[in-house]
Amino acid sequence: MSYVFVVDTDRHPLNPVHPGRARILLSSGKAAVLKRYPFTIVLKTSVEQPLLTPLRLKLDPGSNTTGIALVNDQSGQVVFAADLSHRGHAIKGALQSRRGVRRSRRNRQTRYRKPRFSNRRRPRGWLPPSLQSRISNIKSLVHRLQKLCPVSAISMELVKFDLQQMENPEMCGAEYQQGTLAGYELREYLLDKWHRTCAYCGRSDVPLQIEHIQPKAKGGTERASNLTLSCGPCNQKKGTQDIAVFLKKKPELLARIVAQAKAPLKDATAVNATRWALFERLKPFGLPIECGSGGLTKFNRTKRGLAKIHWLDAACVGRSTPETIHAEGIVPLCIKASGHGNRQMCGTDKHGFPIRHRQRQKVHHGYQTGDLVRAVVPEPLKTAGTHVGRVQARATGSFDITTKPGTRVAGVGYQYCRPIQRCDGYSYTKGAPYAGA
Repeated sequence: MSYVFVVDTDRHPLNPVHPGRARILLSSGKAAVLKRYPFTIVLKTSVEQPLLTPLRLKLDPGSNTTGIALVNDQSGQVVFAADLSHRGHAIKGALQSRRGVRRSRRNRQTRYRKPRFSNRRRPRGWLPPSLQSRISNIKSLVHRLQKLCPVSAISMELVKFDLQQMENPEMCGAEYQQGTLAGYELREYLLDKWHRTCAYCGRSDVPLQIEHIQPKAKGGTERASNLTLSCGPCNQKKGTQDIAVFLKKKPELLARIVAQAKAPLKDATAVNATRWALFERLKPFGLPIECGSGGLTKFNRTKRGLAKIHWLDAACVGRSTPETIHAEGIVPLCIKASGHGNRQMCGTDKHGFPIRHRQRQKVHHGYQTGDLVRAVVPEPLKTAGTHVGRVQARATGSFDITTKPGTRVAGVGYQYCRPIQRCDGYSYTKGAPYAGA
């Protein structure tokens, strides 16, 4: 299992302990639970001059999910692991929805403020909100872990995809002045794009070969949009045939492969656009930062025989990776960025007309939507029982509790609720224990 974070009575971080040791401290009354996610206990006494073991915080930034791992460089033990899911797509959708509503109201010449986007200037280093949220999520998790354990260094995967080299393999020298230089293999990009499966038969966990959709013998190029992955039998069976001829009897598969091949390098662009910004945001923490490439991460993971998982990728970032990684039994914490709600006071229908109004007060009876609570409802009531989950607070005092995805208990009185952890903009679940590759 993952280790338990420990802080003393003055909130100074101590060495993480084994869950068995934490259970003994809690049962003997020497410690109390401070946080549920990540699980942290606080000692009831202060520790004078503790002997701390430095830990390295490792990050594998991604477009949708970022892997996080705390590793002891001396023993190779993974102390803590997490997969952080970003909400960039949700932010982009919300901005597009707001823009559409405002634009439609301007076109109807209703009473509304005039457009002011023509006189706006973006500051130097500006990033779209969907990308800025990824950096803010990682930064907040790093700040939080630094307060819970003795972090002495940071390792992050800085170099990811070389977009120009994918589009033009002959590019070299001064031509790189037109774009970004990032030495990462085209093969690794294709593995991510095609989900590590054969494009023709869908087989996985087999040796895959780089395949030209339009054969080079018939004018095909080396551009990334003309490359896919296939297993050996499919590659030999296709040969130099045109893909339209090869998949003549499978029109749906043909359409899917052509659409996937033309898909933009959206995820790769998001990672490249935020990597240096994230590096600059981590500098103020005052910790030495080690940078590694995606190719080195894959080499370290393959050499140590580890599975392809986000947090294990993070554990293998950089040249400081120990020769042996001990990750058996580690239960990763799945963190999903959910935000703090929105500031929209007036809800509208699809035509932009108001249909509801929200109160300016977010806290009701000491709770706000998103708090993790434990409700013990007595037997005579309809919702009798013990319910643990996220609460939806209302001014009436009748709360809804979401115990797990898709399950909601409605009509729980606030007087039966006890807070476990306050809303912090994230939702937490436990992943599956790692049993080895």
